[in-house]
Amino acid sequence: MQLKFEAAIFNEEVLTALQEGEHHKELSDSWAETHYLDIYAESLEQAWEKMRRKYSADRGFVIKAIDAVE
Repeated sequence: MQLKFEAAIFNEEVLTALQEGEHHKELSDSWAETHYLDIYAESLEQAWEKMRRKYSADRGFVIKAIDAVE
């Protein structure tokens, strides 16, 4: 059964670029702020796995939290 989760995520590379007066080459400036994304998974662990695959730390993404949504 798929459960609904909400992930809080931002991009540290975008944040750093903006702090230095620059812009990220690929992502919009809005990624410097926290985005709240819905994700469907069978468990909290699976939700984390899915988010880590899609929003890789290697690309500057920071997943602050993932919480279940009722």
